[in-house]
Amino acid sequence: MNTVHFNFNIKDIFRAPRLALSGKKIFIFIQGNLAGFISYWLFSILAFYSNGNNIKDIISKYGLYPCLFGHDAEWYAWFFYYIGIIIWTLAILLSCTAVSRITLKQLKGNEFYSSKDSWSFVFKHWRTVALTPLSIILIILFFLILAFICSLIGRIAFLGEIFFSFFYIIYFFGATFIILTSFVFFCSLIYTPSIVGMYEEDTLGSMFHSYSITFGQGWRIILYNLLLFSLVIIGLEIFSWLFLNSIGLTNYIFGHEWLMSEKSNILNNHALTHVFPIWLYENLLFIKHYILGYLNLESGIPYLFSIKINYYNLPTISILEIITSVILSLSYFIIALSILSYGLSIIAVGESLMFIIFKKLSDDDNLILRKDSDEVKESENELNINNDNSNIYSTFSNSSNEEE
Repeated sequence: MNTVHFNFNIKDIFRAPRLALSGKKIFIFIQGNLAGFISYWLFSILAFYSNGNNIKDIISKYGLYPCLFGHDAEWYAWFFYYIGIIIWTLAILLSCTAVSRITLKQLKGNEFYSSKDSWSFVFKHWRTVALTPLSIILIILFFLILAFICSLIGRIAFLGEIFFSFFYIIYFFGATFIILTSFVFFCSLIYTPSIVGMYEEDTLGSMFHSYSITFGQGWRIILYNLLLFSLVIIGLEIFSWLFLNSIGLTNYIFGHEWLMSEKSNILNNHALTHVFPIWLYENLLFIKHYILGYLNLESGIPYLFSIKINYYNLPTISILEIITSVILSLSYFIIALSILSYGLSIIAVGESLMFIIFKKLSDDDNLILRKDSDEVKESENELNINNDNSNIYSTFSNSSNEEE
């Protein structure tokens, strides 16, 4: 297998959009996002229901996107809601790990490593992906609890003031460590999938690498991620332009007066309002225009076939048309999920490339040339086969000599 040439500098980050444009990688994120979204939706509905809301009213009001923020709710409602968020976040992190594994195999020259193989790898190492950020959170909580206990001691008359003054420098360094560990936590969310997918580390090793990357590659983390963020924006703009123009062309053809005509437009409007309610549509437009304005760009790529959504004065449709529009909305939802998944794929590939660069610069360890567990196992199997063949040949030779 021919490995990919690597520069081990910022130039390699420009590979991310191209390497991320892979059916396997996008499909992995579609699977992960779909599983995470369904979990989030169910726990969000459960949160609203436990807070005294009617399920029918919740679905009619929020549709596909229930959100508890901005509402007064009991603690157990928030508990259910945050479980949904955590599950979706974990699903994305596991998808990042699978994509990171595929990226490593691709850079090694193995284009036949499938999404099924990557998910099998993830299911063996998912605990490390989940426990690494959790362990760092527990470290932060431990020091916060320790600080709380010390502050209680400070309430003791006379002794408390002396204790506070004498150990203040220790409190200061403890607070500094908590702040730095908070940065490590965010870095662990970004790089743990790459650490596990490429280096096959356990929880302790992943924590060590998270601290090492944060403290040793701080400026590169900032600079490389700024570049990656720009590449994500450009990649999503081009990718979404292609998909949205494809939708516009399809609707233009089927909406022609000689074909489905107005019936196609009615079904599309009903389906699109399910997937893109007006509040979501307006917020997405605002975010897009804000980012483009920040980059001194007046607008994105002009559309050849625009999509027209009529949120008002939607005509009443029959039961059959309602069922049809719901089925059509599922297609639109998968298309929207594909666009999101490509953006996440760029991020996952980009962070994986960064980890390869960081390991080479810090430890002179080339992960592309380094044998992973699969290659070690293949080498051992080949060695065992060769040994078996040698034993068979030796046995045959000995038996032939005895006959002579």
